[in-house]
Amino acid sequence: MNLSEFIRDVPDFPKPGVLFKDITPLLADPAAFGFTVAKLSAHYATRPIDAIAAAEARGFLFAAPMALELLKPLVPLRKPGKLPYETHSFKYDLEYGSAELHMHIDGIGPGAKVLVVDDVLATGGTMAAACKLIEKAGGTVAGCAFLIELSFLKGRDQLVGYDVFSLVTY
Repeated sequence: MNLSEFIRDVPDFPKPGVLFKDITPLLADPAAFGFTVAKLSAHYATRPIDAIAAAEARGFLFAAPMALELLKPLVPLRKPGKLPYETHSFKYDLEYGSAELHMHIDGIGPGAKVLVVDDVLATGGTMAAACKLIEKAGGTVAGCAFLIELSFLKGRDQLVGYDVFSLVTY
């Protein structure tokens, strides 16, 4: 299945000059969505993974069914104030300002091998922060999985030392 056929280009979103890769057509097609989850899961099926983590929000769309398919716990990485229990946190810089990710302190155990999942690898900032948060919590990053990689934004440069896998590259 050619997943690119299910990814729509939206010019000038969210601002002029940006060509947004819209995954909603893929999500609307059960065969394409299922194929995506199966392909991502199959890549990690024989690797040692203790949990699957994802930063909100679109990463959850792929991480949750992957966690079910691989029979692993799902660990949500959220913005400040969104998780009800005690958290680890990691602040990181964005192009204009900063952001922060949180994870429950009992989200992973010491030494846990965690697969981190997101929909798109763009500049790599959010995924790099997610990896640092996993490590801060005592885990190790087993891999970084994506549906789409925008290679021209060089997000892999932020993820040197981590195993990076994507299904579709632009």
